[in-house]
Amino acid sequence: MDELVTVFRSPDESAEQDASAIAELLREAGISPVVLDDEAPGVPEGVWEVRVPAADSARAEQLIAAWRAPEDEFSSPDRSPELDFITVYSSGDGGESESEALTIQSLLKANGIDAEIAGVRGPFPNLAWEVRVAKEHALEARRIIEEARAAGPSAAEEAEAETET
Repeated sequence: MDELVTVFRSPDESAEQDASAIAELLREAGISPVVLDDEAPGVPEGVWEVRVPAADSARAEQLIAAWRAPEDEFSSPDRSPELDFITVYSSGDGGESESEALTIQSLLKANGIDAEIAGVRGPFPNLAWEVRVAKEHALEARRIIEEARAAGPSAAEEAEAETET
C-alpha cells in the first residue's frame, strides 16, 4: 500500500465536519482519502486528519487550498462600520473617573446596550476613562446618559430603594 501523507489536520470544533467535507471533495476528484481522529496512531489528542496516498498529495493540497469551509467565520468578515466602537463618555481628570465609567457602563447594559470600558489601570489615575458602544447604539446611549444626568443622584437612590422593597 502507498505511504499516506497528511494533507489536512485540525483541532477546531468543526474539525470532524471539515475533515469529512474535504474527504468528499477529494473522493470526487478521484483521490482516496482516509479520515482519522485522535484514536489513530500518530494523531494528536483532539485532532482530525485527512491522509492521502503520497502520489496524490500535491493535487490534494491544491484542491484543499481552493476549498473554503462553508461555515468558515473568517472567510467573509463583516466590515460594517456599524460595528465600530465609538466613545459615548470620557472622564476628565479625577480619581472617580473609573467608578463613573463603570456606573455608566452598568446603566447602558441595564438598558440593553453592550458597553466596553477603555482606560489605563496603574500608576496614572489622572488619565481619562472611556465608555464605548457600537456605532449603531451611540445615539441611544448618549440619550440614556443625558437622562440619567438630568435625573441626578436622587433618581438613582429612588430606583435603588424601589428594588429593596
